[in-house]
Amino acid sequence: MFSLDGYRALRTDGGVVRRTDRAVLSITGADRAAWLQGLVTNDVASLAPGETRYAAYLTPQGRMITDLHVTARADRLLLDVPSPLAASLRDRLDGLVFAEDAQVIDNSAALDVWSSIGPNDGDITDVIVEAGQPHGVSYPEINLDTFEVVRIERGIPRFLADMDTETIPLEAGIEDRAISFTKGCYVGQEVIVRVTHRGGGRVAKKLVRWQAVGQPAGGDQPSGWSVMGARIFAADRDIGRVTSAAFSPDRGAVVGLGYVHRDFVDPGSEVTVVWNDARSKVTIR
Repeated sequence: MFSLDGYRALRTDGGVVRRTDRAVLSITGADRAAWLQGLVTNDVASLAPGETRYAAYLTPQGRMITDLHVTARADRLLLDVPSPLAASLRDRLDGLVFAEDAQVIDNSAALDVWSSIGPNDGDITDVIVEAGQPHGVSYPEINLDTFEVVRIERGIPRFLADMDTETIPLEAGIEDRAISFTKGCYVGQEVIVRVTHRGGGRVAKKLVRWQAVGQPAGGDQPSGWSVMGARIFAADRDIGRVTSAAFSPDRGAVVGLGYVHRDFVDPGSEVTVVWNDARSKVTIR
């Protein structure tokens, strides 16, 4: 349940949250880095022990199977992935090990993921520790619902909410931190390169941040959560859908994320979120 006290404390003092929505796979073996390097979008072969890098794992068609944070340890790589996908991802990755010296293990029960959020809109970093052990972060703990509001305020997409198996990373706007354009080949690279270099990075839709203007008109007056999946219109044209939404105490308004047609992504554009019989004007941020 969202905590206003926790939210306010996080804004001024920072916070740390147990990421029960994330799980951990580990990859061991002498070939682990080279093997994973050929599968994911970012450069993980160059990671030094203790370093973490965000990446995506794609289909050959360039669509996302998952996102992941890869952390290097001295004897293994740790993959921080969406918890509901951990078991299937382990099996899928294990099926891609042939002659390589690499072993994929589901360590979800043995390792906990925590996210540390710095005060005053500071950085968000993940910490992986042994299950039940102290996370070592001095910030006060907040719950996952409170963190979710902050995530949406900051416009950070979450896989299985704002990204799914139909998403191309360029649509979600994660290419700057999830994709290396200088590393070697990886699955789905041909599509990413074609869209980026030959298509000028133009995709049909883009994930944007938005903020409601005033109160909804007509129908029920829903909370921020209940508008997820609502359609987004420009005049009478259906241009997209809401993927995440929450009431922001800091802004005094419902804020959210959603996909819109590329013609409507400019900050300041005014569009309308429609759910049931209610309509709300929102501004692209």
